[in-house]
Amino acid sequence: MRDNRLRYAGCFALLTALVLALLLWNVGAGSVDFTLAEIADSIGSMAGIVWTIRLPRVLAAAILGGALSVSGFLLQTFFANPIAGPFVLGISSGAKLTVSLVMVFFLSRNIVISSMALIAGAFAGSMISMGFILLLSRRVRAMSMLVVSGVMIGYICSAITDFVTTFADDSNIVNLHNWSLGSFSGSSWDNVRLMAWVVGVALALTFLLSKPIGAYQMGEVYAQSMGVNIKRFRVELILLSSLLSATVTAFAGPISFVGIAVPHLVKGLFRTAKPIIMIPACFLGGAAFCLFCDLIARTAFAPRDMSISSVTAVFGAPVVLYLMASRRGRGGEPS
Repeated sequence: MRDNRLRYAGCFALLTALVLALLLWNVGAGSVDFTLAEIADSIGSMAGIVWTIRLPRVLAAAILGGALSVSGFLLQTFFANPIAGPFVLGISSGAKLTVSLVMVFFLSRNIVISSMALIAGAFAGSMISMGFILLLSRRVRAMSMLVVSGVMIGYICSAITDFVTTFADDSNIVNLHNWSLGSFSGSSWDNVRLMAWVVGVALALTFLLSKPIGAYQMGEVYAQSMGVNIKRFRVELILLSSLLSATVTAFAGPISFVGIAVPHLVKGLFRTAKPIIMIPACFLGGAAFCLFCDLIARTAFAPRDMSISSVTAVFGAPVVLYLMASRRGRGGEPS
């Protein structure tokens, strides 16, 4: 027990130090590099590139990356399989579709869209996609087929999104195209405050479900014997995972593989699946992962920005392939 506590403390210290180091590195690196002293001066004066552009972007990357990782952990708990995730199951694509509809509708009428309206639209799309996945999960028992179904839902949503953009104005198409590629650029302090508030509330509620999640991981029968209301618990799990992934999509567009890869990597680091450990660990891991990927997206071909989803796919997809191959090697279909 004491060895486990020391391991958890060491891993949390490592992740926290990694997040802080990446935050500073992201703020200082770019088309124009800054020293630590210049960063401190810029933050102190609340002006300049660091305060108005870079700091909101790196904070957004940390907050949304952590939210996406926790959302993936909740979905993996719900489906009892590490291959489940908001991007692969088509949930992010559903959110992308509804946000696209909201953007085209309001922008074509020269109406300013609030960030909360985008979150609400993304949440509605996430819930619709999740509804389809739940219906399919009752008929499709094989997880591989459920993943394929999620990919198909994602393609359908993307096709409808492309169809919608053909009727949008040129200026709206540019905005929609830039957002749909996935990026933390353009984040403002108002956006950071709102996303921090929404994600913070969702994380607090998720943390309160730590004990029911732990019981649910042992099986529905065990959870029921521990007094967990399974129907209500599953609804809470769906709502929280959808809200977290919807917030990410609303502010940064669809981001791939973070929700699958990071929870698995964190489990390997901590060597536990206890929710009380995994929830904050997944948040820190997702923050570090997205900060690292955003650093590459900004600096690899500076001053051009790469799509964040392209970078996360490069590092996240191999983890998913390893997961599928290792589970297949241990005896067939993931359960």
